Amino acid sequence: RNLVKHLLDEGWRVQAIVRPTSNCSHLTDLGENFSLYTHNGSINTLIEHFRAMQPSVVFHLASLFLSEHQHEEVEPLIQSNLLFGTQLVEAMTQAGLTSLVNTGTAWQHYEGCDYSPVNLYAATKQAFETLLQYYIEARGLRVITLKLHDTYGPDDPRPKLLNLLRGAAASSDALAMSPGEQLIDIVHVDDVVAAFQQAAGRLTAGHVADHECYAVSSGCPISLRSLVGEIEKILGRSLPIEWGGRPYREREVMVPWQGQELPAWHAHVSLEDGLRQVLAI
Repeated sequence: RNLVKHLLDEGWRVQAIVRPTSNCSHLTDLGENFSLYTHNGSINTLIEHFRAMQPSVVFHLASLFLSEHQHEEVEPLIQSNLLFGTQLVEAMTQAGLTSLVNTGTAWQHYEGCDYSPVNLYAATKQAFETLLQYYIEARGLRVITLKLHDTYGPDDPRPKLLNLLRGAAASSDALAMSPGEQLIDIVHVDDVVAAFQQAAGRLTAGHVADHECYAVSSGCPISLRSLVGEIEKILGRSLPIEWGGRPYREREVMVPWQGQELPAWHAHVSLEDGLRQVLAI
């Protein structure tokens, strides 16, 4: 949603590929330069559509995120994170399109390793990068993968950390959390959107020969306890946190991976400004 609106503001024509079941209520009244295309699962139809549309760059944002999967969720993970992505790049290259901005995750790098997936979700993200290599070598695809840390911003409908903390502040109900010593790297959505636009510009300018991977990081990891402290300072009151009320997750990321940053990009929104925006202070 944020990327679409930013690109439209910058004068792009934008089309979003959505599923028949997608909730598109946040993508309405965006003007004549925006349209929706509903993907029915047919790769042949997608190829025909790309041949007709000929976009200058494709942003691949679709993903199913599960921090800890259940066995019945293996199939939807594969469908969302591997099958659809492979259909997308097959259709692109069949239509002669070569510029892709792909979305990865810092969780592909548990404990800072070149590759060690935190969870099955991260493993599917890495598997898709492996599939991309064929299209890069055989079909001339050029890719920038942006590996995201935690993202936040106003009007975020996801049940993410800041929304949970904001809910605890509003209700005064105790919120059970881990001991809170892990460092987290949260990046404001405006900075994330700027990274995607910068990556697109790098591709369309012809600066990418094959596959480049970059981290989208705030550059200032903060412990969960300290983050709560910052929120308490802004709100002027304590939050009802039950520290140690639940254990750390399996393979909890205690220190975020720090990868190479996208050229000519860095985070601009300070944590305090971003939190005040989210908390409407």
